[in-house]
Amino acid sequence: MDYIDLALKYGGFTSLDKVYLSRKLLDLTEEQKLAFITPPPSVINAYFAEIYQKTSPQAATDYYLDLSKQLQLFSDQPSFAEEKPFIRLNLSGKSFGFAYQNEEELARVFSEKEEDITPALLFEIAQIFPHYKVFVKDKMAFMLPMAVDEEGLELVESAYLLTEIVASADWMRISGLNQEEVIEAASPYSGQAYYAWSGRRAIIYIQQ
Repeated sequence: MDYIDLALKYGGFTSLDKVYLSRKLLDLTEEQKLAFITPPPSVINAYFAEIYQKTSPQAATDYYLDLSKQLQLFSDQPSFAEEKPFIRLNLSGKSFGFAYQNEEELARVFSEKEEDITPALLFEIAQIFPHYKVFVKDKMAFMLPMAVDEEGLELVESAYLLTEIVASADWMRISGLNQEEVIEAASPYSGQAYYAWSGRRAIIYIQQ
């Protein structure tokens, strides 16, 4: 692994820093080298926010995923102890963050303090990252760019005026402009739920 090339591409160093980097990295372990060239959390978050605003949410997460791959920032148990940098989020005025767990783009969303994971919170995450599906597993929130097979979905009769319910043998899709009504319409159904957002529509996919 060429740590100088990594430092120049991802760490914010320039070609003028090559001699300095060579001396600083010389006697470090592999882990220490990665830690040295990894940008501080403030820089990573600033780049992420700039890309998010100027380009798109997906471009921002692509940047952070690539950084996580190259600098080995994946974490199974991310926390605000910040052993590795993560992306900070403000959700309903409270401090959250997210970090990737693996190269398959599975990301864990976690809070600074203990917070209930509610459907409203999951929809808030989905609005920020509309290219992801958001779900709960083992009482933890995750997001993933998962495709849902919507072939064969057929309309299900319901009493809801603003919410559409369609179903196939494997999936249900409950969607509408009123988030609270979508949550209520989904409540009688069991299975793994995935929260998504498209335009102005709140969507819950249920894998049956």
